[in-house]
Amino acid sequence: MLNVIISGCCGHMGQVVENICTADPEVEVVAGFDRLQTEKPYPVYVSLSNFTGHADAVIDFSNPAALDSLLSYCTEHKVPAVLATTGYSPEQLAAIDEAAKIVPIFRSANMSLGINVMAELVKRAAQVLGDSCDIEIVERHHNRKVDAPSGTALMLADAAASGLNEQPAYVYDRSSRRQARPKNEIGISSVRGGTIVGVHDVIFAGRDEVIEITHTAQSREIFASGAVKAAKFLAQVTQPGLYNMQQLVASVL
Repeated sequence: MLNVIISGCCGHMGQVVENICTADPEVEVVAGFDRLQTEKPYPVYVSLSNFTGHADAVIDFSNPAALDSLLSYCTEHKVPAVLATTGYSPEQLAAIDEAAKIVPIFRSANMSLGINVMAELVKRAAQVLGDSCDIEIVERHHNRKVDAPSGTALMLADAAASGLNEQPAYVYDRSSRRQARPKNEIGISSVRGGTIVGVHDVIFAGRDEVIEITHTAQSREIFASGAVKAAKFLAQVTQPGLYNMQQLVASVL
């Protein structure tokens, strides 16, 4: 049995993770961590330091503001963490790297298997088309999402950049300049509205042709399911380190 703590258990994604865990006979939610205090079938704490039971992994779909206390708990108690939150600062990413020297940490900007396959396709397309096409990324999410661009859009931009001969500049807003589009850049645009779960388009615009690679998330369950799979993966890991979706997929194959 995998004992799991859900960080951000009262949020939209936290509740979906709870439902996935409840339906899985191999997983038990032993505690939750959230600023809100909502009635749950397991204890919910404002601070993880108040939890004294045994946990095999923490699944975090919360907010970057919760990272410090989360990493402190995991490193002190040697509990692996699945970080599915996005919008971390460079300093927070450095803190995650340091914590990964002590405990296994799984971090991905997107827990969907499909998105990670898409990232590989984008990289290969950039290797072939990068010299002849302009690359643009458009991401769409619901109106409650606070970070822009999405972590997934940045992940896809990094995938495209890795396939190019030169490191491109990421451009998020062109409203302040009046000039033709430079070649060596990747434009990233964000749309926020309604209840859109998540749509990511990577556009390769060349002379007289356009190629688009698109991923559409139709429910949040794909992300929650991926996070639970990541927690199971970490339960089999014996060494500290920073792990990702590519390693999870490799372990399955």
